[in-house]
Amino acid sequence: MTEATMTATSPRQAPRGRIDKRQAILDAAFTVFAREGYANACVKRIAAEARVAKPTVYNHLNDKANLFHHAMKLAAETALTENLRVVERLAAPDDDLRGALEDVGHRLLRCHCSDRSSALRRLVYAEACRFPDLLDVMQVSGTSRVTEALADRFARLTLGGRLRTPDPVEAAEQFLALLTGPVETRSRFGTRSLPDQELQALARAASGTFLSAFGPSAATPADARGH
Repeated sequence: MTEATMTATSPRQAPRGRIDKRQAILDAAFTVFAREGYANACVKRIAAEARVAKPTVYNHLNDKANLFHHAMKLAAETALTENLRVVERLAAPDDDLRGALEDVGHRLLRCHCSDRSSALRRLVYAEACRFPDLLDVMQVSGTSRVTEALADRFARLTLGGRLRTPDPVEAAEQFLALLTGPVETRSRFGTRSLPDQELQALARAASGTFLSAFGPSAATPADARGH
């Protein structure tokens, strides 16, 4: 490689390396915060987990509080990406809508119960008073976006005559509540692992209840009053 070639490629390579190192630091930070909590975690342990020098962590993210904020934001965005990928499976469900809902519900529960998502929720619960903006991060990068995506799919299924959802957003909220409510109780707020078979059963029950309320033959409150 000539000197001119090296000079031309170096500016493009340096930012990539910096981004990769920042990613490694944030991943390591989340691991340490999840394991030790915010108060007990220290930048020295995070640097060791990321296999970088302690000053490198400060060069990228200034201080522990900033590191925590960005690590939580990245974890929330990663969880969001996984959940949106699952919801996309409802874009073109086959003739078995119940089966499609059960499959999506089961996959959403697996995302919800993953080690990373469970740790994310525990950290939010524990540190919301110290970092109140965490609630906004979780809302914007999590619950709201998943609800919106699910509502969009329900609206399309309603237009196709396969669901009856006067308010798709409300229907999406209720479907998610049918999934996460029982799993939070049974898992003792993420402190107990649930077998996959139990997650499947919860998804099946949630889908059945949802279709009883929002299936094409379900009566709305207005219909009931009309009778």
